Amino acid sequence: MAKPKIPVGISARHLHVTQEDLEILFGKGHQLTPFKNLSQPGQYACEERVDLVTEKGSFKQVRILGPVRSKTQVELALTDAMKLGLKIPVRDSGDHSDSPGLTLVGPKGEVKLSAGVIAACRHIHMTPADAAQFGVKDKQFVSVKVGDADRCLVFDKVLVRVHDSFALDMHMDTDEGNACGAKTGDFAVIVE
Repeated sequence: MAKPKIPVGISARHLHVTQEDLEILFGKGHQLTPFKNLSQPGQYACEERVDLVTEKGSFKQVRILGPVRSKTQVELALTDAMKLGLKIPVRDSGDHSDSPGLTLVGPKGEVKLSAGVIAACRHIHMTPADAAQFGVKDKQFVSVKVGDADRCLVFDKVLVRVHDSFALDMHMDTDEGNACGAKTGDFAVIVE
């Protein structure tokens, strides 16, 4: 019997912001402007973009993802971090312990983050029904085969995240997608 397939989403560098930081960057009372919906219900890419700046380098016009969050967080691929001269940890979203910071530059102001820059660990979003179908639990790590015939890879330590509000989707960053020749819309399979 064929194993069920999981849609893949490649995540480029981006950030999530608090309402307070959004207003510093874009002005008092500013609200995020949806640009396009993402794979997860209620999540969207925004029109708003900021520059990421360190002493060693910068990235211009990096997109904010909405809605606003309780903590500001920047998610980079490891090669992005190298360009900025940062050594960042690979973490589950929201875990900022021992992570470096940088400066966010918007049209109305700057925010200096003392922490919050991470490489998000590759993960699969699932509903409880999906988890039952795949025989996995929340916070479990699995191995997943991804990519085209010429470059396919098996990724170990893929975090399973289960919640009623999620849609089935595996997220990996641009480094991981490039390594296996995957693009958004491809499919992955959990392997034993």
